[in-house]
Amino acid sequence: MSGPGSAVLAQLLAQSAGQGADLLALRAIAEEAGDLAAGRALARLGLEDAQAAKDMAELRELLAAWRAAKKSLWKAVLGWIVKMALVLMLAGLAVKLRLWELLE
Repeated sequence: MSGPGSAVLAQLLAQSAGQGADLLALRAIAEEAGDLAAGRALARLGLEDAQAAKDMAELRELLAAWRAAKKSLWKAVLGWIVKMALVLMLAGLAVKLRLWELLE
């Protein structure tokens, strides 16, 4: 067991065992209650059928693809900004050095 919820559960189980209840039966009840609650939560989310695992895997793939596309887009935008800054600097340098007069 781990986490604050399981610490409370462990304390309740220990308290019930101290009052004469069978610890094994209490653990089985707690486990069954947890399974039922998890099943209800999955049903409320629409994830109780056999396709749920496949659907979740596809959603994770889609999310990973979205993140990769977003990262690629930002890299491309940054690349264009850097290129435009370099072009502007070269144009400014050409004006400063009067390089257009060599073309005439």
